[in-house]
Amino acid sequence: MTDTTDPDAWLPGDFTHPERVELVDGFHLRPIRERDVDIDYPAVMGSRARLWAMYGEAWGWPPETMSFEADRDDLARHEREIIAHETFNYAVLDADETRLVGCVYIDPHDDPAVDAESSWWVVDDLVGSPLERHLDTFVPVWLRETWGFDRVEYPFNAIG
Repeated sequence: MTDTTDPDAWLPGDFTHPERVELVDGFHLRPIRERDVDIDYPAVMGSRARLWAMYGEAWGWPPETMSFEADRDDLARHEREIIAHETFNYAVLDADETRLVGCVYIDPHDDPAVDAESSWWVVDDLVGSPLERHLDTFVPVWLRETWGFDRVEYPFNAIG
């Protein structure tokens, strides 16, 4: 990772996070927002069992009883964290942003020898799709080339 003015910072002080990243088949990434709840909630709850199998033990998410309001609160927290550069949640969206089909998470790591931790998911009907395969190869390269991370852990995704 590049040098920072604060040795404890996980991102350089002048780092600007990407606002939009083009993917395959007309999909793109952009930072998630509270107002995405209308398309986030059905994506999450429609894939809840598989997402719980991935994240449930570590994050307790998404709970079976998660309400629309709880999801909106969660997205508002993510939006604040993105603005503060504390952690990042990128929505995977279709071209006109009428469907959220997954997310990419980028978080600082507890181990100072590791630059970041990242994971991603797609909705159930896109598991095994070209989009999911693209994310599997794209995210590690993007984190290295755009974010400047040399050492990233992927606790929820198979890499390589």
